[in-house]
Amino acid sequence: MKIVVIGGGWAGCAAAIAAKKAGAEVHIFEKTDLLLGLGNVGGIMRNNGRYTASEELIALGAGDLINVTDKVSRHRDIDFPGHKHASLYDVNKIEGEVSRYIKDMGINVHTVARVTDISMEGKKITGIYLADGDYVEGDVFIEATGSTGPMGNCLRYGNGCSMCILRCPAFGPRISISERAGVRDIQGERNGDELGAFSGSCKLAKESLSDEIVEQLDETGVVILQIPKEDVNYGKLETKVCQQYALKEFAENIILLDTGHAKLMTTYYPLEKLRKIKGLESAKYVDPYAGSKGNSIRYLSVAPRTDEMKVTGVDNLFCAGEKAGLFVGHTEAICTGTLAGHNAVRYGLGMPALILPRATAIGDMIAYANERSETREGRKARFTFAGSEYFKRMDALGLYTIDKSEIARRIEKLNLSGIFEMKLV
Repeated sequence: MKIVVIGGGWAGCAAAIAAKKAGAEVHIFEKTDLLLGLGNVGGIMRNNGRYTASEELIALGAGDLINVTDKVSRHRDIDFPGHKHASLYDVNKIEGEVSRYIKDMGINVHTVARVTDISMEGKKITGIYLADGDYVEGDVFIEATGSTGPMGNCLRYGNGCSMCILRCPAFGPRISISERAGVRDIQGERNGDELGAFSGSCKLAKESLSDEIVEQLDETGVVILQIPKEDVNYGKLETKVCQQYALKEFAENIILLDTGHAKLMTTYYPLEKLRKIKGLESAKYVDPYAGSKGNSIRYLSVAPRTDEMKVTGVDNLFCAGEKAGLFVGHTEAICTGTLAGHNAVRYGLGMPALILPRATAIGDMIAYANERSETREGRKARFTFAGSEYFKRMDALGLYTIDKSEIARRIEKLNLSGIFEMKLV
């Protein structure tokens, strides 16, 4: 059985690992020259309910990528406003570690391989066309293309191309596989009838910061600097995709996290204002390069799907990550990707799909996000284990815990321990 994964971000990598563990031949097609996409500039794991979800993945037999991020974490068990027990992985080391891990598993990785179109017979995809003219057949397909790009969307709904890690000018635009298959995408909304949302952070070169700030980042992982009152902008919090960081502390302060670079927890911030703050007089953006002006716009291409991660209306297409819902975060992408990859193999074998029960945090969020996407208010929401609407729900339902043994018992009671380690083919 040949599983074709389109998009090599966190979701695509997780889907590929799950499908490979289940026994399939797996190919990842990634348009850029790096796997992990936004994972190359992210870095935050295990904060708030993401700790629970990470341990659920481990108990389910899908802890591969969680273990890799743990391995390259620069800081563990740190707190910053609104967030507890976070780990910060090194964004400059993570891609190499994940790439080696995936290739060592025998997964076929094709980079600089942009998919431009598909072929179909009835309601089934039969193959994909690449930008270089090649045609690749497959049995089951997983779309993990994300929801950012092409450049026109960042212009229409944002402040133009900000030259981010996705590098559309160099590697070409993302296309929607689900729409090519005749399925109309869902778009995330925000206030004022606008679509999409700004990515929620920027990266500063640590070398451009004062010695005192670098020393504190290296030692504690967190630096909080007060913004001059005349530059505080509460209104910009509403534009962020990462609503778990839309707290007043993130408007009143510059919050820096050590992910190898200094992760600046705000959307675009004018450089001349940033340099007014003590210790940031020579600050320089490294992602996006136009961090003074804008960030990428996300959530413009979400596929309608079932709770087994199958795209509605196409028999052999599954989806994961931001393509699968208004999800925020690496952990969330790994969760949806894992289920999509596993169920792709089940589908190919004619087996019943696995739907994770709502007694798990992962299963509940996948189902809850699906329900909420059917309403306009739901399309304005963002779903993450780390905060905002879903973390409150997770806590109220008693799903949030950092007790590893309790999480393992929860999975065991559901007879799901190690389910993603099971070879099916």
